Amino acid sequence: MIRGPLTLAIETSTPFGSVAIGNGADTLADVAVGIGNRHAEALLPAVDLMLRTLNLRMADIERITVGAGPGSFTGLRVAASAAKGFAHALGVPLFAYSGLLALAASAGFEVQPVCGLFDARRDEVYAACYDLEDGALRVLLEPGARRIDEVLEAVDASRVLFAGDGAMRHAGLIENAGGKIAAPHRGVPRASALLWLTERMPDEGAILDPAEWEPAYMRESGAERGVKG
Repeated sequence: MIRGPLTLAIETSTPFGSVAIGNGADTLADVAVGIGNRHAEALLPAVDLMLRTLNLRMADIERITVGAGPGSFTGLRVAASAAKGFAHALGVPLFAYSGLLALAASAGFEVQPVCGLFDARRDEVYAACYDLEDGALRVLLEPGARRIDEVLEAVDASRVLFAGDGAMRHAGLIENAGGKIAAPHRGVPRASALLWLTERMPDEGAILDPAEWEPAYMRESGAERGVKG
């Protein structure tokens, strides 16, 4: 039997996005929403598919949770707009968590510290490192755009697991520093991880004013950079 709170999660920080519906932390449905930048056209049909499969209505959803960046500008904008729209239309709470935190949760940061790395191009990564071994969240490295050598100088590579497409891109440097790379299937932030975070750490992600909230883009879009250039 389905018990509340029923939560819709949206994670599109990376080219491999996903949406999920959960009963608390338990995932009821989890659907990929695009490869590349096709999140906008895939997101709403994926949500509709999950609702129909679970015999639910949108009105049954009691919470919205979303990946808050950093990552793909287009993906974050699509997810943020959808999440804010859903929360407003339904009159339900909105939660938002760093996509790097969702990646760390997907990679198993309750077992060992995890550094989530998204490929930020320009020889940089979006990086953040987290630890949950003692049951309490510790931020070992705040989210930010950094060169990989700066990340490796900031943490003891031999003690953490590196995950994400940024880790795969710089695998040689990480392994030379004594670090290990998570398997590819654990190197993607999943919407189901957002469900777990929302249930486990609600205070970390609660958005008090959804109308004013914006994701952490950390960089301007390519179009904006071109205008300024």
